[in-house]
Amino acid sequence: MNTSDYQKSIELLTSQSKFYINLGLERIEAILNLLGNPQNNIKIIHIAGTNGKGSVAATLSNILKCSGYKTGLYTSPHLVEYTERIKINNTDIDKNEFTQYLNKICHLADNNRIELTEFEILTAIAYKYFSDNNVDFAIMETGMGGRYDATNVCKNPILSIITSISLDHTDRLGNTIEKIAYEKAGIIKQNCPVVIAKDNQGFKVIENVAKTNNSPLFITEKDIEITKQRIAIINGKEYDFPLIGLYQKKNLALVMTAVDFLIKKGYKINIKEGLSTVKWAARLEFIPEKNILIDGAHNPDAAQELKKSLDYYFNDEPKLYIYSTINTKDYKTVAKILFKPDDEIYFYEFNHKNAVKYEEYKNNVSWLKNIKKLDINDFDKIIQSKKLKIITGSLYMIGEIYKTKCSP
Repeated sequence: MNTSDYQKSIELLTSQSKFYINLGLERIEAILNLLGNPQNNIKIIHIAGTNGKGSVAATLSNILKCSGYKTGLYTSPHLVEYTERIKINNTDIDKNEFTQYLNKICHLADNNRIELTEFEILTAIAYKYFSDNNVDFAIMETGMGGRYDATNVCKNPILSIITSISLDHTDRLGNTIEKIAYEKAGIIKQNCPVVIAKDNQGFKVIENVAKTNNSPLFITEKDIEITKQRIAIINGKEYDFPLIGLYQKKNLALVMTAVDFLIKKGYKINIKEGLSTVKWAARLEFIPEKNILIDGAHNPDAAQELKKSLDYYFNDEPKLYIYSTINTKDYKTVAKILFKPDDEIYFYEFNHKNAVKYEEYKNNVSWLKNIKKLDINDFDKIIQSKKLKIITGSLYMIGEIYKTKCSP
């Protein structure tokens, strides 16, 4: 199989029935049934939430991998290639294998008149791939929701984790914290333990859903600090931890509570190596040799956390921003949180059907005085600035320039 076969498979994937998106799990259940219900053959840790899902998933996956367990990891979105979404032991699914799985699933769907969305196809690939490779654990991150998310076909996960809840995807999940929390809590299964932080904005809703399902709640109680020297202090014990960001305290508390649960279940866990080697690209990723910080702060809560971390780690450094967004995000509020009126900001029009145009953005945040349109041909010159370069906003934009321009 050659590269063109993979590219054709991506064209097929991205053409798939995005207009068929509607509530319900019938389509994903139908295709997985034809595949032999692979989701029932693996131990699943299911993660939902608004922010922090990816960091929690990546950290927990790396800890399990370093503990000797064959660990599948399913996340979204990707930065450069779709294959990044499906990993075993931190290695992306091979492009040839990805193409074979995708073609098989699309062929089955067409023959049985099952109209799958892009995300449903990817989820089916992940479940089948993990089952075929006999992973010890599969860590499955939801897309935007929970109750009707395609990943939510797993009947008996060994553990569910719900990260912070905030207003995002309100057009699909509801316009209140309570409604969104209820959708996220849809991953909770009967008698399945749930890990959550007490200060989660949706705690009461999630607690009620857990009680209804007779699902024990494991509430984070860890005393965790994150230092500027990239050390995590957990209950007084120091661990190397390369992920920066003050919000990692909350994420790490969820991870360590999940680890405690697994240890009590009899699993042997290597916390030290797992924490010291974890990577999570483009989420407060600092590249010191280029003085670049990359973070997908795509909603107000994420922007608030980025602002806190900038004040903590880089308070005295002059800053230059490269930013872009899509029109479904509350970018006006993000701008008020993140930018000062005189900040040097380059706005990048990236290639996405929902990408905000430069003039539209400039008009909607007119109080910002120094917004320039980024010509990608000038990127290398701009990046030579001695200021801290912060590339933030949509992960779609970050992915477009990440590989060739920013990767270490």
